[in-house]
Amino acid sequence: MYQLGWFSTGRGPGSRSLLKVIHDNMQSGEIEAEIAFVFCSRERGETEATDIFLQMVKDYHIPLVTFSYQKFQHQKPLNTGPKETLPLWRLEYDREIMARLHGFQPSLCVLDGYMLIVGREICQKYDMLNLHPAAPGGPVGTWQEVIWQLIDSEAKETGTIIHLVTPELDKGPVVSYNTFPIRGASFDKHWAEIKGYSSAQIKQSQGEANPLFNLIRQHGMARELPLIIATIKAFSQGKIKVTAEKKVVDVGGRPIHGYNLTDEIDKKIKDDI
Repeated sequence: MYQLGWFSTGRGPGSRSLLKVIHDNMQSGEIEAEIAFVFCSRERGETEATDIFLQMVKDYHIPLVTFSYQKFQHQKPLNTGPKETLPLWRLEYDREIMARLHGFQPSLCVLDGYMLIVGREICQKYDMLNLHPAAPGGPVGTWQEVIWQLIDSEAKETGTIIHLVTPELDKGPVVSYNTFPIRGASFDKHWAEIKGYSSAQIKQSQGEANPLFNLIRQHGMARELPLIIATIKAFSQGKIKVTAEKKVVDVGGRPIHGYNLTDEIDKKIKDDI
């Protein structure tokens, strides 16, 4: 059966929700795969939220590997290598993760609220997927930064992508995506309300309570879980693959610039928005 590796810091309800949804879809047979292991970058007793996550993994009878990055960091000097963007302790931490996961052979790994930038060596060893709340070629950064950039550029659409993880943050090849308009009946009145204002001015007066900001976020969030489910399902069925050269290809081995799941996702969420 298709094997998934799961990487998480387990720091909140979002991580638990994603794990639950994927687990439930596997149990129902919607996704023909199993989670080979969960790796958590915190250990029991560090935070209450992570303890809940770890108990959830245990209840699902999924093999669990924990290794605290904070404890490891405190044992190491905070120096960096001459050509590295990450501190040396981070590269050593990744090597220790790989050693602890020796024996597992995941076909694909998913980052679920994993709060560390992934280094080059572990990216090369595993095919790792991450969610980014923008359309292909769209803004980079946190979801908040993405939305403010969309507002500043007066964008007409946005989307959600799943990309292959590389050492360059949010720059890996697009694996799958969906797009959606942020113009039209429900959006236009909110665009009119902020006409002539920059994101800096909106942040100062309303912040993230701004109605347009919230509406964009609402539409994006509604598509995130369905996109992750559909993408994992497509991998398990062989519709998408990652080559040894880290190229994304379709079922026929042809290179693609992302599997467009817009129509499928729109059908799934039509009653939710």
